[in-house]
Amino acid sequence: MTNERRATALVDVLTTEFGQLMALDPAAFRRKFRKMAASPFAFYRGSAAVFYADLVGEFADDRFLDEHTSRVWIHGDLHAENFGTYMNGSGELVFNVNDFDEAYVGPFSWDLKRFAASVALIGYAKALSDEVIADLVARFAGAYLTELRAIVAGGDDAIGSITLANADGVLRTVLQQARLSTRVAMLDTQTTIDNFERRFALGDGVFEIDDARREAVIAAFDGYLDTLPAHRPVATRIKDVVLRKGVGIGSAGLPSYNLLLEGHTQALENDVVIYMKQAQVPAVARHITDGRVRGYFHHQGHRTAESQRALQAHADPWLGYTELDGVGQLVAEVSPYAADLDWSDVNEPDELSGVVGDLGRAVARMHSVADDESSHDLVDFSTEEAIVAAVDKDEHGFVAHLVDFAQRYGIRAREDHQIFVDLFRNGRVPGLT
Repeated sequence: MTNERRATALVDVLTTEFGQLMALDPAAFRRKFRKMAASPFAFYRGSAAVFYADLVGEFADDRFLDEHTSRVWIHGDLHAENFGTYMNGSGELVFNVNDFDEAYVGPFSWDLKRFAASVALIGYAKALSDEVIADLVARFAGAYLTELRAIVAGGDDAIGSITLANADGVLRTVLQQARLSTRVAMLDTQTTIDNFERRFALGDGVFEIDDARREAVIAAFDGYLDTLPAHRPVATRIKDVVLRKGVGIGSAGLPSYNLLLEGHTQALENDVVIYMKQAQVPAVARHITDGRVRGYFHHQGHRTAESQRALQAHADPWLGYTELDGVGQLVAEVSPYAADLDWSDVNEPDELSGVVGDLGRAVARMHSVADDESSHDLVDFSTEEAIVAAVDKDEHGFVAHLVDFAQRYGIRAREDHQIFVDLFRNGRVPGLT
């Protein structure tokens, strides 16, 4: 494919995916696209729609997929930077996959390919050889399959988590850093004390809203409370509500509200911040035609919350969903204990190998949680048994296939990044000139 034909294809996919939102807030997408222009990996992060269009087109390969392995609950955007810490519903710090905005039900291998290609991009940026990159992808695949087999042998009781009790190396450091975080420190960065009461601080993308909008958000909040689990957080008083804009590469153009809630006591250090953001159609959903999946969700907020609950053994107790202006919203806590894996601190092959092995195990655990043993009936079979059975027919071929894909798509993503930069800076993305 020539560069010009590829440029046309990129514009078509991006405008199909983001066209309506770009028309509503072109400035937000100019910011998003400038962030994507910063590096091949940044472009890859922000262009899941391009990835999946390629995965069902030029890079299509279904030989390890069958009726079951094609409909596993998947993360949908499993690149190397979507891992970090959170405080689970049991009060335990966990290192795991995060950011479930793109989660859906689809082929298990799509998650693995998305991650593997991101490893290739990170490895290239660190000037690692193709041989080392291949070893890293193979290490990830091997750890993933080993963990799945252990879960098959031990049942759901074998599904563990990466915590301070068992983590080592880089991941233990990330968990320790998260443990040093405090709710007070987070509140101090987002709020001020006015007349002995806490309020949101304005500025830097945080804006006041009028009374009518506040009433609409509060009504949506009341609806959200009914979607929380039986052992939900203590009902709290809303102290303040603000609008936020410009949150993240993936949320460009989507309105988001932060609500400040009084905690379980009147002490100001117990206050809780939750966010309510408009959920969007996941990129992967455009390529899944299964009516059982499409009909399962009330709206995209419901899809996102249910997907996260399905894929996390102990999800955020504040996780829920609602509707605002007839549009699905995801609601969850702004966690004080979130710390992301910083790949700039992981550079040598041995260290990288240990990290990708740990992440392989984490992905296996994620895929294993949401199946016939969970409270979600959309996937009514054992995902680990189905995946192991499919891959065991040719494990060597599967790993080789994943390595080959990672390296080929890494090249494609680097080429696409340069094409994208030229398109954007020359005003060839419709609606953003």
